[in-house]
Amino acid sequence: MYVRDAKNRDEVWLLDHIEEMGLDETAFRSRDYVIAMDEEAGERAGFGRIRVHKADAGDVCELTSIGVLPEWRGQGVGAHVVERLVTTARDDGFDVVYSLTSNDEYLSQFGFERIDTDDLPGVLDRRLTEKRENLDPEAVAMRIDADDFEMPGHLRDAFKGARATEEDEEPEEGPEDFGIDPDEATYKYDTGR
Repeated sequence: MYVRDAKNRDEVWLLDHIEEMGLDETAFRSRDYVIAMDEEAGERAGFGRIRVHKADAGDVCELTSIGVLPEWRGQGVGAHVVERLVTTARDDGFDVVYSLTSNDEYLSQFGFERIDTDDLPGVLDRRLTEKRENLDPEAVAMRIDADDFEMPGHLRDAFKGARATEEDEEPEEGPEDFGIDPDEATYKYDTGR
């Protein structure tokens, strides 16, 4: 497994999964995303985004739209996406990284702390209000000093051996699924033989 920058060819895949997971696609740009890849199978496993907001007091960095495909969850994929995003933000000169999410317990394991909305930069305060109204009513503001990010060891180990889990196969549909009694049904081309 590894995490790479998204490419133009990932755009449709990203949009499909963002919509499927009900994540934020506001001001979508595929180049802002990273994607976790299974190098053996060449499959995409998860993704996340850095969104930079322009503000008078200086640019602000937000982590958003972090998602992991169901068959890859619980194996450190999301953790490594978050790590890559925070590292990229730090390398781009951001000392502080914010996130507006209802999944605050997940981010707290890396050192993110919940903050009061009064402590948010104005652009993120407005964004939080919009996000609560349109997408995630339980969203809270979180932040981390980029140098304070910590990856729990169990997530690093899990990522090294991550494998897609088998999805439960859908049972084959039969006549009963459509309200048809197979013993009594006649068919259009039934010749009675």
